[in-house]
Amino acid sequence: MSQFITRVVPLALTLAAVTACGGGKDTSAAAADGKTFTITLIAKSSTNPVFLSARTGAEAAAAELSKSMGVAIKIDWRTPPNEDATVQAQRIAEAVNEGTNALLISTSDAGKVTGAIDEAVARGIPVMMFDSDAPLSKRFSFYGGDDIAIGKQVMDELATQMNGKGKIAILAGNQNAPNLQNRVKGVKEAAAKYPGITVINTFYHAETPQDAAAEVLRAQNAYPDIQGWAMIGGWPLFTTSLLTDLDPGKVKIVSVDALPAELAYVEKGLAPVLLAQPTYDWGYVSVKTIMDHVYSKKDVPAHVNMELVRVSKDNLGTWARQLKSWGFTDVDPKYLALPK
Repeated sequence: MSQFITRVVPLALTLAAVTACGGGKDTSAAAADGKTFTITLIAKSSTNPVFLSARTGAEAAAAELSKSMGVAIKIDWRTPPNEDATVQAQRIAEAVNEGTNALLISTSDAGKVTGAIDEAVARGIPVMMFDSDAPLSKRFSFYGGDDIAIGKQVMDELATQMNGKGKIAILAGNQNAPNLQNRVKGVKEAAAKYPGITVINTFYHAETPQDAAAEVLRAQNAYPDIQGWAMIGGWPLFTTSLLTDLDPGKVKIVSVDALPAELAYVEKGLAPVLLAQPTYDWGYVSVKTIMDHVYSKKDVPAHVNMELVRVSKDNLGTWARQLKSWGFTDVDPKYLALPK
């Protein structure tokens, strides 16, 4: 099991001594003067459960640090309802103009937000990224996984479930998201290692559960010989439709993400393995990193690495209890009652 199942994230994060660029003015001044220290959080979509869990983690870290550091830390949630990098850029500018102290962003399209990020930094507002990076921007740090490695891990797990042979498809979300582009690249690179595996196609879609599930069924109808799905995001598993529309005896899924609504797919065997992103930590770890860097003036690494958690029937109960401890209220009690 990954360390994310049992660990409590330390404030210092065992940070490496890598100094990244910050802003021009002292953004901790407002907090030092007794005012609220505001961290504006702009994720991809406020309707995507993974970003709602990031918000929960960010707010939990803010509450903890407000007590331990004696600073009033506020999370200013400005995530658009649907993915729109242009709106993200506008909200970055608005937050800066309204006096935010720091920005925490997951971008839908790095090219469309890099200018806004760089303008924020030029005006003295430090920017941290999570989940989906803008690596050419002047952000000071990024919290997330190695996306190419994540794609490879998804493919290797799927190949294991399919005994190294069969026809597969890739479900890939937003075609413009840089993190997802790299995950697709990783899936394809890993698939090339398996002579018995054929990648039929890569399918993109709007990142809502309904759109994703509809795309899976459309692809399955168009290519009825699809035997496996490499899902680089778990969007369709937030619905129950695939539980009845796909036969676990004929189709196997390996997906990134393992939030409460998705655990039924593990139980049924349709998704024998889910590779969970600790989405709560997107907010929790990132807020602590921001406060380390901006308020406590510590050096932080340019990339704070995130590890995936492998979830299967063997540890379904342990993972369910982890989700509950992170504040998820919709975990099915039957999973909480499972042994370790």
